[in-house]
Amino acid sequence: MRGLLIPATTPAYRTRSERFDDLVLSIVQRIEARWEKKLRHTEFAVEDVPASDPAPWEGGGVPLARLFPAQVGHPARIVLYRKPIENRCEDCDEVLEVVRAVLVEQVAQLLGEDPDAIDPGYN
Repeated sequence: MRGLLIPATTPAYRTRSERFDDLVLSIVQRIEARWEKKLRHTEFAVEDVPASDPAPWEGGGVPLARLFPAQVGHPARIVLYRKPIENRCEDCDEVLEVVRAVLVEQVAQLLGEDPDAIDPGYN
């Protein structure tokens, strides 16, 4: 018997990468709803792994995300790294919490705000 084991219409059909992208998008949308004016020109992206050349200020370890400040002709950009985040988590619930925390911390750094101001539920 050949064919799909899982129908394309079910959530399980989506790849791990696609599910991670959806998770990031849902959290970004929630943050943007609250900070729409200040994040209007900010780009959010997901990459599988960071580039092999760490920034001078990054200590040991693999970064979970990077903030690239706005430059002339380029908007600010926050990039999350899927595999380092997933490798640090034991289950989907933990991935959700780590992605949320990383996004809140990156947005707080970008805007010069306290993480609790970005997301009141941040711990």
